[in-house]
Amino acid sequence: AKIHTTRHGYALDSFQVMDLANRGIHYRDFLSYVEHELARDLDPARPLQPAPRGRLSRHQRHHPYPTTVRLAPDAQGRGHMLSITCADRGGLLFAVAEVLMQHDVSVYAAKIDTLGERVEDTFLIRGKSLETPAGMQALEASVRAVLQ
Repeated sequence: AKIHTTRHGYALDSFQVMDLANRGIHYRDFLSYVEHELARDLDPARPLQPAPRGRLSRHQRHHPYPTTVRLAPDAQGRGHMLSITCADRGGLLFAVAEVLMQHDVSVYAAKIDTLGERVEDTFLIRGKSLETPAGMQALEASVRAVLQ
């Protein structure tokens, strides 16, 4: 997934979607389904639905992948880089997005990598809560809490 935000407040999100179960879904049918579900879920009149909390696989339960969260100013001074490495599970990105929203932080760019059962996500973020060390620590702690 990639997220690009314009200076005018628009966001362009692009996702590469794969049928891991190799069910042979017809491309046009799948595209229509995705369009319909996205339009329904993005309707501002519809209340935000909580994401189902995904379960860890058997392998992840017995061989846990260490969770790391790093938050630091980016090299160009345009914002802060939030780097997350942890075990993958359903609803993970949604949970991180909720934390960012609660801290009034905007995402300006993102690199989302899923490597088997591990994720390595990096976000370029900005927000008033990042202007103080206490705000940065609170955000980092909140992100770490939802990843546990």
